[in-house]
Amino acid sequence: MPDPTFNRTLVTAALPYANGPIHIGHLAGAYLPADLYVRYLRSTGADVVFVCGSDEHGVPITLRAEKEGVSPKVIIDRYHTQIASAFRDFGMSFDIYSRTSSPTHRETAQEFFRTLYAKGVFVQKPSMQFYDEQIGMSLPDRYVEGTCPVCGNEQARGDQCERCGTYLEPTELINPRSKVSGAVPTLRETVHYYLPLGRFQPELEAWQAGKTDWKDNVLNYCRGWFKEGLQDRAITRDLNWGVPVPPEIPGSDGKVLYVWFDAPIGYLSATKEWAASTGEPEAWRRYWQQPDSQLVHFIGKDNIVFHAVVFPAMLMAEGSFILPDNVPANEFLNLEGEKLSTSRNWAIWLHEYLAEFPADPLRYTLAATLPETKDTDFSWREVQSRTADLADILGNFVKRAASFTERYFDNTVPERGDLSDLDRDLVAAIEAAPGAVAAHFEKFKLRDAVAEAINLARIGNRYFDASEPWRTRKTDPARCATTLNLSLNVCRSLAILLEPVLPHTMATVWTDVLRLPGTPTAAGWASAGTLGLAAGHLLGPCPVLFAKLDDAVVEAQIAKLKATAAPVSTTAKPKAAMSEMPAPAPAQPTAPVGKPEITIDDFGKVDLRVAEVLSAEPVAKSDKLLKLRVSLGDGQPERQIVAGLAKHIAPADLVGKRVVIVANLKPAKLRGELSEGMVLAAEGPDGTLVPLALPDLPAGSEVR
Repeated sequence: MPDPTFNRTLVTAALPYANGPIHIGHLAGAYLPADLYVRYLRSTGADVVFVCGSDEHGVPITLRAEKEGVSPKVIIDRYHTQIASAFRDFGMSFDIYSRTSSPTHRETAQEFFRTLYAKGVFVQKPSMQFYDEQIGMSLPDRYVEGTCPVCGNEQARGDQCERCGTYLEPTELINPRSKVSGAVPTLRETVHYYLPLGRFQPELEAWQAGKTDWKDNVLNYCRGWFKEGLQDRAITRDLNWGVPVPPEIPGSDGKVLYVWFDAPIGYLSATKEWAASTGEPEAWRRYWQQPDSQLVHFIGKDNIVFHAVVFPAMLMAEGSFILPDNVPANEFLNLEGEKLSTSRNWAIWLHEYLAEFPADPLRYTLAATLPETKDTDFSWREVQSRTADLADILGNFVKRAASFTERYFDNTVPERGDLSDLDRDLVAAIEAAPGAVAAHFEKFKLRDAVAEAINLARIGNRYFDASEPWRTRKTDPARCATTLNLSLNVCRSLAILLEPVLPHTMATVWTDVLRLPGTPTAAGWASAGTLGLAAGHLLGPCPVLFAKLDDAVVEAQIAKLKATAAPVSTTAKPKAAMSEMPAPAPAQPTAPVGKPEITIDDFGKVDLRVAEVLSAEPVAKSDKLLKLRVSLGDGQPERQIVAGLAKHIAPADLVGKRVVIVANLKPAKLRGELSEGMVLAAEGPDGTLVPLALPDLPAGSEVR
């Protein structure tokens, strides 16, 4: 049951960018886990508030607006509405779903900035930034494109080359140009405010040292950042879209708050809006400023640094707010064996799914496969299988108990007589279930919580079969009545325990089948461990709770996914994948994608080797590049490789890994450092790079 140390809980889910729809990867990373946990807490009677909202600032939104020739407000209004609607239909139980374009958020973010400024927290530093003279506009990194200095891709972005994966600074591009006008930009000096994270590192490390219940992936990620030393982070940008720096602040003209600083403050502003909606405007303070309140952030792993390092540092600097009690970050969800990719449309979009299928089987499938400790795979066959499980295990049990009662006991809960050993075992399972499921919820082991809850339905089915009511209704009516009474009480318990994952279906069971007042949540979590359904209670008809998916339906969805997805660029896949035997040539030549078609002789020129990383450290004056010392095995000299991985993996996490490199790439200098090769990496759906590792092969092994 909930930690008695805390009297109230504020739960947040990462603010989704309002520049596109929600897909299943988003759901598995942050939103469904948060909703499961919150629904559980509410059922225990805990004081919990659940906030979220659309993140409506940042370059991705302005880029989409530029592409469509509309204002950013048109973009955010479109996707905020779509996202909020999809979340509602999916069953997300936010107390408020806000947006960062709201007046309350602007005021809250500006006041937060003012407080830190008044305390002398920020530092000002100059930097060089591209400027488009033709349109009179400063160009953030993604507004600049040019030729990649590593692979020669002529359409590399100012933050990353999508062809080779190298992380870049705009000034590293060859022949840079403005994405807005196409003009050649000039460099201008600009001055920005920075948050000196290094100043807070000792306090952050001491705080995290006490978080022994945090997930290992979160703590290890943070330790990597601490080991390398936290650096100053800019908190302002030269843009005309975002929360303006307060006008009274020196040097504020033309500057907005950087979205990473502005967005987490959205949790605070959303709580303020919620409080105002309750008629108690100051109620937000109880959740943010009382020491007996806990703050829990549900996020994907790409947001760990912001919620476990940066935002806590901001809260420490401000001084009046509590710090996060837990940051249960999830790993990534793959789709049909491949990385989710919004750019390729290799995704299942929530609003499209809900237009054809009910929400609860998707909630259950995702809950049963959450990437809690490692990346997991989602497939349409998995949806089919999990839906069948729901139909055969849960739906079948409720249907059997209700239909048998309707047919032989006038749809009325029969009397419970003397209990047999079999009956007592079932009662014991009912009594134990709430505590067993709760123990997993409290440790954020949500997959285990769902499995434990559904297990009560399995126990119910075994009990029903062993009791043989179809026989005892003739030979021992009193025994049959007891069997049905206890089975229906299991249905009641299941409605409470499974409400977090199956809210729509359990509402049907509770209201329409069992005809109970209120809701499963209102009945209370502990009530699931009691025999709360009295004899003589009149039931309602039981519909088919879950419809199985036919093979034809599943095959059609897989075909649709493949038909609408863009082909995988040959440059986006790790070259080591080409060690597989080539497929037979098609009758008609397939047009090449990405780079021009090559021959086997061309590919034979590339020397791919396994290399062991001996050391890794950041490249000076670059927040994107790492300098690696690697070994290619006995008899081979060590070499240095510069890789654009700094924002994707902590240097400490690379040391000791055996990665695949291009060993015969012509040496080049990046930021003044010699690079004698290239590390191969696969790109995730959000742009995250994962080095291709072959841990079981010795250094120097050839990849063919």
